[in-house]
Amino acid sequence: MGHHNHGHEHHLHHHDHGLGNIRVAFFLNITFTLIEIAGGLYTNSVTILSDALHDLGDSLSLGMSWYFEKVARRKRDASFTYGYGRFSLLSAFINALVLIVGSVFILKEAVGRLWAPEQPDVQGMFVLALIGVLFNGIAVYRMRRGKTMNEQVMTWHLMEDVLGWVAVLILSVVMYFVDAPVLDPIFSVLFTLYILWHVLKNFKQTLKIFLQAKPVHFDMEAFEDWVDAQKEIVEVHDLHAWSMDGDFDVLSLHVVVADDMKQEAIMALKKKVRARLQSMEMEHVTIEVEFEAERCALVDC
Repeated sequence: MGHHNHGHEHHLHHHDHGLGNIRVAFFLNITFTLIEIAGGLYTNSVTILSDALHDLGDSLSLGMSWYFEKVARRKRDASFTYGYGRFSLLSAFINALVLIVGSVFILKEAVGRLWAPEQPDVQGMFVLALIGVLFNGIAVYRMRRGKTMNEQVMTWHLMEDVLGWVAVLILSVVMYFVDAPVLDPIFSVLFTLYILWHVLKNFKQTLKIFLQAKPVHFDMEAFEDWVDAQKEIVEVHDLHAWSMDGDFDVLSLHVVVADDMKQEAIMALKKKVRARLQSMEMEHVTIEVEFEAERCALVDC
């Protein structure tokens, strides 16, 4: 139990370290999102409104990540025996739903403008794009060295925002010299579809974690090959691997040994199996040792 607690506390230490970065990125993002929504309405640009939707989703995600990072630090109790780390998945789930609904709304507006394009205020777009690169650039700079899963994911999202605003900057310059208002809804449709594709991909991964799918990085076949090479192990069964929050991974298994195996040898074997699994990034490992003569009730499950 002491070993497992140490791994859990180490995990929560990383979460604690990332709170400050997430907090700063949240306030930068939500401030600019409000500016962006007002600017999108003022400039009559669906491209900017599309990115405002994306930034709103990022702000929600950052805000919920900030809150749930605090919740995740709570120690396990009688109600949540694995702790509260899994609560961080809620932010990803809610954020994905918000972005999916919002993307459909923006697509409907942008597609309508393809047939009846309206000229946006390109100078206003240019100014907003410069502000967007500045705000999101500062947030990326602050988050770039993050170690936690939330920090890494949000850094990627914020980097997307920087690149998106660079594209809006270029679009505003092109539209300043070329009378082509249809470029605004075309860019909006492409940008929104790009966002939607990533959101659906992340939403699928979040659902898989909720449904306790095997962690993507865990190579089950490689572990089974390693087990086959261990002469002390007769058989391994009832192996289950899942992730609590996409970052903290859990595994349990039954190891069958010879009936005459001594206590010291069993303890050494458990240590070796645990070390192997931890080298494969399994942080919480539970091993049940059985003798050959035993009949495990779960062997056929």
